[in-house]
Amino acid sequence: MGKILRNKWFKFSIILIITLLMIIWIGNYWLLLGLPILFDLCISKKVHWAFWKKKGIKKQSTTVEWIDAIIFAVVAATIIRMFFIEAYTIPTSSMEKSMLVGDYLFVSKVAYGPKMPNTPLSFPFAHHTLPGTKSTNSYSELIKHPYKRLGGFGEVKLNDVVVFNFPAGDTVWMGNTQTDIYSLLRFHSSHSRNEDKQKQNKIQSNRYYKKMAYQLLESKAEIKIRPVDKRENYIKRCVALPGDELTSRDGQLILNGVVLENPRELQFNYIVETNGTAINPRKLDELNIAKADRKKRNSNTYILPLSIAKVEILKKFNNVASITRVLSPKGKTEDVFPFSPNYNWNRDNFGPIVMPKKGESIKITTDNLPLYERIIRTYEGNKLEVINDQIHINNKPVTSYTFKMDYYWMMGDNRHMSADSRYWGFVPEDHIVGKASFTWLSLDKDKSFFNKIRWDRFFKSVK
Repeated sequence: MGKILRNKWFKFSIILIITLLMIIWIGNYWLLLGLPILFDLCISKKVHWAFWKKKGIKKQSTTVEWIDAIIFAVVAATIIRMFFIEAYTIPTSSMEKSMLVGDYLFVSKVAYGPKMPNTPLSFPFAHHTLPGTKSTNSYSELIKHPYKRLGGFGEVKLNDVVVFNFPAGDTVWMGNTQTDIYSLLRFHSSHSRNEDKQKQNKIQSNRYYKKMAYQLLESKAEIKIRPVDKRENYIKRCVALPGDELTSRDGQLILNGVVLENPRELQFNYIVETNGTAINPRKLDELNIAKADRKKRNSNTYILPLSIAKVEILKKFNNVASITRVLSPKGKTEDVFPFSPNYNWNRDNFGPIVMPKKGESIKITTDNLPLYERIIRTYEGNKLEVINDQIHINNKPVTSYTFKMDYYWMMGDNRHMSADSRYWGFVPEDHIVGKASFTWLSLDKDKSFFNKIRWDRFFKSVK
């Protein structure tokens, strides 16, 4: 048996079968042209492919052995990262408490099928920026491929925790890459218009957006256009699939007319009032409320993100006088998708809205165009114009549109502290990266040394 396993023809046959299966999976049969190279590597050995090694010498120098090991590791890790599984870090509190800031996850690419890279020429292991630089691209667009997804184990399901490319991340202001440039431009536009006094006061009260909007317009910082696969990775829960109708009433999601079961750790912001004494910070630590999420209006009023279970615990504190959920009532306008006066929606009350489905046609009018404008123009690459109240797509007047892709609605479990579909709309299928599988490490940024490690989250599956 050992003799068979060491036989070069047997080894070549196994490698050839695996290679052919990979080529069939990828679907690019030009890769068959590489089989002669494989044959030479395993059998004929006429070409000196490992040019960094001295030919005919069995014992190589330590430097050469290290180069050999590094090249193998980079190639192997790149293949695994591209086709099978990739590491991801939870950077914000948008999914708390289902997942915590500082969780390190593995994301399965084969769950929905891996995407082939749109920009294959890229520096290994860098997402969009070269290590050690602030704005230098880690990729080249000399070669660009259209969207293609390989076969996977299944499709996106309701309540899956999904990693995807940020839909509003196609245009990035290098002066502040973490801020949605479209939000800033909308903010500045509405601030500049001569609107009613109430709206003006509301806008001026948002100091952060006011500051960022003016910095954007006055700054000479570069604005970049990024391809789909090089946009920031976001992680949210899928709450609506293609063809579903979604409504939110006071924060409760209703899917196709049925109340959607909430995640166990769903959170909203609550106003917590005390009898004048402060809540012990250690008690807030025990509730896993991050320091960055603890906001105080005054000496006896807190605003905290809480689950139902945490609310019940806080009610038992002797110094807690009342707990009231923060709620945007129906009819109150907020800057949420689709950013149109035709839709008087906010973060807690919106819809009904139907998820676009590949191959389905809808009637489009100037009234409902705000819902689908970005899909038609940006995600599906059409020229869109409105001329004398008549919609034109690719220079032709139309009254309907047929979708080319499936679209999803993604939301964070920390509902009042999540930038999600409520603020940028649908997530196209070509932006889906993979499914969050399990946590392999978790570090608490509010603690130090070994106390940072959350031992109970090691290898915990994501639900």
